[in-house]
Amino acid sequence: MNFSCKLILSSLTALLLAVPGYAQFRLPTTHNAQHKDLIAHQRPAGMAAKSISSMSYLEDLRKREAMQDNEIYTEYWESQAVNPYKGMEIPATANIDVSSYVAPVKGAVTSGYGYRPRFGRVHRGMDLRLNIGDTVVAAFDGKVRLTKYEARGYGYYVVIRHDNGMETVYGHLSRFLVQPDQRVRAGQPIALGGNTGRSTGPHLHFETRYLGVDINPEAIIDFENYVPHKDVFVFDKSTHQKAQKYTPTKKVKRHKASKRKHKYSASKKKRKSRRR
Repeated sequence: MNFSCKLILSSLTALLLAVPGYAQFRLPTTHNAQHKDLIAHQRPAGMAAKSISSMSYLEDLRKREAMQDNEIYTEYWESQAVNPYKGMEIPATANIDVSSYVAPVKGAVTSGYGYRPRFGRVHRGMDLRLNIGDTVVAAFDGKVRLTKYEARGYGYYVVIRHDNGMETVYGHLSRFLVQPDQRVRAGQPIALGGNTGRSTGPHLHFETRYLGVDINPEAIIDFENYVPHKDVFVFDKSTHQKAQKYTPTKKVKRHKASKRKHKYSASKKKRKSRRR
């Protein structure tokens, strides 16, 4: 074999040996790209665990809400009365969470809770000033139980049962923005204010009830600042009796001060008349 043939043969041999080496050299690049792609589509084990934990928590929350709905929103739900709990035994005590309260309207109190000698009956709520067409919102989270009309009383009114076990009543409305069985959130518009039913002028009649028992709203809510007095209202025989007679401290002081002023001015007039 001459020199040129040997050279060609050795070149071919070198080329054949180089091809597998080249392929072996290129493999890591392809593998590396695939590996990166797999990593990009993988989530860390911690994130996966957190995701499972969150899903479990949400599922538990849904179950609790469903159980709560079954307890609160089924018993005495179908009644068309403002007080559906007549004849029901009232518990000795109950802690009512009122921390999420939102003012139904931000109007001044025009008439408080209590007995009205003129009419021979109890005024079972608060009257709050508004204009016809003003938006009225839900005081707490809950579900609408009634939207009705009563010509000689509430006029157009809404009753909402809440997650905390209370019911609130909104009377003398002009228009409904919700319907029965509708879920509402605190602060959600439910109606427009009006002057319907037994009413002497535009206002919102607002009641707070627990198992049908009316509670003086001022015992629960500071209407001057639009917030509850405490996050939890403890309902029992004692607090209910106090609530019936509840009067804000400031109003009592102003009332006493005006009485003293009136007595002072009257005695001053008497002294002047004696001198003459």
